[in-house]
Amino acid sequence: MVTGGAGFIGSAVVRRLVGQGRRVITLDKLTYSGSLTSLRDVEKAASHRFVQGDIGDTALVGSLLREEQVEGIMHLAAESHVDRSIDGPGVFVETNVVGTFRLLSAALDYWRGLPVEAQQGFRFHHISTDEVFGDLPFDEGVFTEETPYRPSSPYSASKAASDHFVRAWSETYGLPVVLSNCSNNYGPYHFPEKLIPLVILNALEGRALPVYGRGENVRDWLFVEDHAAALEAVLTRGVVGESYNVGGRAERTNLQVVEAICDLLDERVPLGNGRPRRSLIEFVTDRPGHDRRYAIESSKIEGELGWRAQESFESGLARTVDWYLANEWWWRPLREQYAGERLGRTA
Repeated sequence: MVTGGAGFIGSAVVRRLVGQGRRVITLDKLTYSGSLTSLRDVEKAASHRFVQGDIGDTALVGSLLREEQVEGIMHLAAESHVDRSIDGPGVFVETNVVGTFRLLSAALDYWRGLPVEAQQGFRFHHISTDEVFGDLPFDEGVFTEETPYRPSSPYSASKAASDHFVRAWSETYGLPVVLSNCSNNYGPYHFPEKLIPLVILNALEGRALPVYGRGENVRDWLFVEDHAAALEAVLTRGVVGESYNVGGRAERTNLQVVEAICDLLDERVPLGNGRPRRSLIEFVTDRPGHDRRYAIESSKIEGELGWRAQESFESGLARTVDWYLANEWWWRPLREQYAGERLGRTA
């Protein structure tokens, strides 16, 4: 079962697993950031079942687990946009904390009823973020699995809380869990309010490109299909009770990311007036609690599970730009639906 499987990362996981012939049950509430169109490639697959529902509905989750005899849960359902968490933190607590608690409760009840052999093979994989660790100085340090938690935003605080609940269910009740914390993802099917798709689409249309502060904040970027491969590795080969940091070894400032997108689009579809898209960049007031830098040390998953990112930032970004150019059918309805809400912001 993949929760949040109609979202950005979740749909990449579902497409990967179904493509390998695995039986997958997607559970998604279909809030603003979830779309069935992201699952179009697998919608007719006999090995895939989509269920619209809430992770907090313990009766629904329990019945699905029993009916499908689920062997593993990959928990990706979450509210994830920092700006939204600043404006309305309550929904982040409800989904990320309370929702995870209720999902854990249903999973524990189901797991306890399994035969011993099935109990030993079952896994609850909780997918989290590097933002739970807070931030780093610009010039030193990386996040490891041992880095203390120090969340800076309502979003990261809610994810930190959910991480702690998952670990508590392992320690207290024996539920076999694995955890992973990832760096910033990018790639196809990324909701248009996030930095990279927002910049691609604004730049494509010749609109302003708002960048917080001076664009100096640094993120480690991970191509979403590489992340999906890492999540599969953690679920199938990870050690129970362990956590794994997943990063792309691709640190870039926000300004570098925006400029790279401008240059790629200038090569592919120049503006009619010949104006370079870098001239569209506008620096705007920084958001509250904006973390300076994230950097992931991925040596553990690379050494123990044999995973390594296959895309460089340059190759992954080029693939992403080309996908948005070729798939207006997917992003145009979303962009029009949410125009005037948040699609003029950056991250």
